[in-house]
Amino acid sequence: MEPASFSSLLPEQDKPPTSGRQRVSVLLPMPFPGPFDYVAPTNMPLKAGDIVVVPLGRRRETGVVWEPNPALPADFAPPPQRTVDMARLRPVAELLELPPLSAELRHFIDWVAAYTLSPPGMVLAMTLRLHMRGVPTPSTGWLPVSPLPDTLRITPARQKILDLLQDSTARTTTDIAAAAAVGPGVVKGLADAGALKAVKLGPERPFAAPDPHHNPPVLQGEQATATAALRETVDNGGFSVTLLEGVTGSGKTEIYLEAIAACLEKGKQALVLLPEIALSAQWMQRFTRRFGTQPAIWHSEVGQRARRLTWHAAANGSATVVVGARSALFLPFENLGLIIVDEEHESLFKQEEGVIYNARDMAVVRARLSGFPIALVSATPSLETLANVEAGRYRHLILPSRHGGASMPETRIVDMRDHPPPRGLFLSPALTEEMAATFDRQEQAMLFLNRRGYAPLTLCRACGHRMECPHCTAWLVEHRAKKILSCHYCDHTEPMPPTCPTCGAENSLTAIGPGIERITEEARNLFPDARILVMASDTLGGPAATAEAVAKISRREVDLVIGTQIVAKGWHFPHLTLVGIVDADLGLGEGDLRAGERTIQLLHQVAGRAGRATTPGRVLLQSYTPEHPVMQALLSGDFDAFMAQEAAQRRPGFWPPYGRLAALIISAEDAREADSTAAELGRKAPYGEGIQVLGPAPAPIAVLRNRHRRRILLRTVRSIAVQPILRRWLGMVKPGKGVRIDVDIDPVSFL
Repeated sequence: MEPASFSSLLPEQDKPPTSGRQRVSVLLPMPFPGPFDYVAPTNMPLKAGDIVVVPLGRRRETGVVWEPNPALPADFAPPPQRTVDMARLRPVAELLELPPLSAELRHFIDWVAAYTLSPPGMVLAMTLRLHMRGVPTPSTGWLPVSPLPDTLRITPARQKILDLLQDSTARTTTDIAAAAAVGPGVVKGLADAGALKAVKLGPERPFAAPDPHHNPPVLQGEQATATAALRETVDNGGFSVTLLEGVTGSGKTEIYLEAIAACLEKGKQALVLLPEIALSAQWMQRFTRRFGTQPAIWHSEVGQRARRLTWHAAANGSATVVVGARSALFLPFENLGLIIVDEEHESLFKQEEGVIYNARDMAVVRARLSGFPIALVSATPSLETLANVEAGRYRHLILPSRHGGASMPETRIVDMRDHPPPRGLFLSPALTEEMAATFDRQEQAMLFLNRRGYAPLTLCRACGHRMECPHCTAWLVEHRAKKILSCHYCDHTEPMPPTCPTCGAENSLTAIGPGIERITEEARNLFPDARILVMASDTLGGPAATAEAVAKISRREVDLVIGTQIVAKGWHFPHLTLVGIVDADLGLGEGDLRAGERTIQLLHQVAGRAGRATTPGRVLLQSYTPEHPVMQALLSGDFDAFMAQEAAQRRPGFWPPYGRLAALIISAEDAREADSTAAELGRKAPYGEGIQVLGPAPAPIAVLRNRHRRRILLRTVRSIAVQPILRRWLGMVKPGKGVRIDVDIDPVSFL
């Protein structure tokens, strides 16, 4: 059904006359293919970007007045809507007292929708989600009346309030009670007695302005040069992309904070995107030390009220710096002038459900559409970013040495074939000896294993039965501390059974392989006096718990940190000198084109936690394949050579970033329906020079949350856009009953 035809949902007698009325298109934050047509009442002149309430069926919904985007490439443009008789259109119900969405943000939403083949309303929902739960009402403040009522009884507590309000500044009940050190009931009593009058307060401005001159760092040499270059980019304005690459501990954060300072000096807003919520704890401390106050923060664990305040503060310009996860990219900034994407290589910037997009790439698009600079920051840049540097599209700033004279850690590979651990254990003698020596020197150590739980597989010794998820093609992971088995794909959990569910054998279920809990158990047995802290997503309850864990490590209240990938994320632990990587080969078995790249990035980041202060660091990699190019690159420290080798392997077959890739994920509760739709897509697959279709085939996770999954890959040379091909292709196939087809442009995960 065409969007405009929904006007027929209104009964004929409810349709108003349209003479002299303005016709407007309104985009709703819902999965419709486009905006709906309405008419504006004569007393409600509307312009593009206004946030309005409109009728939809029997409901009222919040939306935005929309217009066609002339800047959208022709290949991306959605099909035109058919015209509808004005007499059939329903009127806009209400214009909300909210800042309109800027033309730049509206064009960005259209661009993301067209690029990802998503309904534009679902992209809008990432901006307008808060308003779907109602619009915040203005706060009420109080001022004294003049003259005061003759019958007013003055008490000491009431006098405090009246004295406080003599400056004619309206305050809320809570603020008055706190400032006058009285109870809220005293304020209410004065209001009831007619001594205070209620006034409507303006927008709440909860964020103090960061001071760009508060505590500038003293940077020298390479750091000073990079800082000057990045500040100059901000001062000059205009769109540009800069890759700030520096070894771990080289001072990248301090350098891009100076770019933020330059942005603030120009009176503009800055956005910092971080891949992991947990990163915000230590990052906030650095920011506060530099600017004298905290920035606004935006991520899924921030409370609803704080998110609402941040949304409005971004829109009215009072939040001058926002740090957040990928969704912060869709905030309605009033005057955005700079974006920083920290750890730009991280796959966590890719949203895998709903609107499937890469926040790093879309951040570059937002900067380009609005005409301001963006900086991508990493110690291990992605091959996509390096290819853009090579092509001259991005500028490259390099920091080859650590800040403050610290040296890079010494790296050794422990060949587990020659130096195996004792039977049933997973830490080699070489690693445990280094740990003992580290503790003797009163230094800290870290063990890294990117696997949660106690063991990745539980099987029966009697019959070989493997404990699998009933909803996914995945093994259940034992979490021994909680006495449960858990699926890490759909969050299904069940108690650990006392007997094998297949053969009934008692005490026959055994754990196979190590998880982080099992490594912790082994470490406690080896070093019973060591103070151990476990850092994983299921042991840290959120940013507050992460901040406390980081503080403990910094205060030297911890001897050994054991963690998953969360410990790789930019932490600065000055007393940590040893990093042991328990299973360096783990990521190499994933079987996709980025397995080697992701593994070296992750392990390089983990290794970078060692020796960041004056004491030299050491890194031990436990590996069964020390001859692998990733292991050899980590041993030599030559990240550039490894990435050059990766590029040479991908370029001939036009694999990304030297070609374009899109995935179709066909899923259904009925396997036959999924197979039928996938087969139909396969029969009608596009073909031609520079175009290749791979599949259909079962996805590696063939069943996920009770849905059977099939995958098809479309690969083209870089000069051919995949979106128009996909749009035509999908238009030729009608999905079977209950079948969903998800489109993933530029996939980073192949599960």
